[in-house]
Amino acid sequence: MPAAPLTSPPPLPSFRGRIGGDASSGYYAVARRYRLHLSPSCPHSLRLAVAHSLLGLDDTLPVTLLPPVPDAPGGGHAVLRPLYEASSHRHPGPATAPVLSDEWTGRIVSTHAPDILRDMARHFGRDRRALWPRGAEAELDAVEHLCTYGVEEAAQSAGRAGAGAGERRTALARLLGTLRQWESRLGFHDFVLGDRLTVADVHVWVTLVQLDLVHRRHLDADAVHRIAAHPHLWAYARRLAAHPAFGRHLDLPGIARRHHARCQGLEAAGAAVQILDWAAHIADGTGRTSSLRRP
Repeated sequence: MPAAPLTSPPPLPSFRGRIGGDASSGYYAVARRYRLHLSPSCPHSLRLAVAHSLLGLDDTLPVTLLPPVPDAPGGGHAVLRPLYEASSHRHPGPATAPVLSDEWTGRIVSTHAPDILRDMARHFGRDRRALWPRGAEAELDAVEHLCTYGVEEAAQSAGRAGAGAGERRTALARLLGTLRQWESRLGFHDFVLGDRLTVADVHVWVTLVQLDLVHRRHLDADAVHRIAAHPHLWAYARRLAAHPAFGRHLDLPGIARRHHARCQGLEAAGAAVQILDWAAHIADGTGRTSSLRRP
């Protein structure tokens, strides 16, 4: 009897709705129509939470906070399952965060964090043109690419237990090269794209949080010391941590719990070399320590 042909599993339904500027877009920008469901221990959710605060959207775009550690199979959140089922009958995948939902229909608009961030910055809130400056799309995309491939994926490869020595060296070199680029910029400017805070800083800051609190734990001590040897970059991370829009969302115990629940790698010597004392720099919410200017 011939063997049954191999077939690929059907792709999971994609939630990639976009918020437009008027009613013809289907999902148009109107206050309190949408809701964010976020777990700030997740870097995607943390970026959205920071941008939400910078845009002043508490009264415009409500947020439901989820537990730091997913409580359902596949990294999902049980509380999100009804929303996923309403949007995709018998949804086969996990009910993961972040989610942008439509309160009018009770369905999901998007689960794609970059799109959600773009739409928030373009259509809602105060100072949105400053956060997402017109004409800077190429620069913002380049920074996002560096965060993903130049730091996050490079750090994972550099700390992967099964990787060969050459692969780890190459990945570490790529990571350090990205950090040097940012170090050079921040030696002359307060922010990644110049002298005004933009969404690029949201991307970079969350990437640095993950690098220190998560990826560092799988690197050797020498690699961590080389990562830490970028004084302008880490001073910048401290300054942003002291701003309430950033620091208030930094759930240090939650990030640790999420990492321990998901991590399958081996802890390395770099785990003992903390780069920043994040808790010491988080603002108390009054704004007294929220200056973003370089000393």
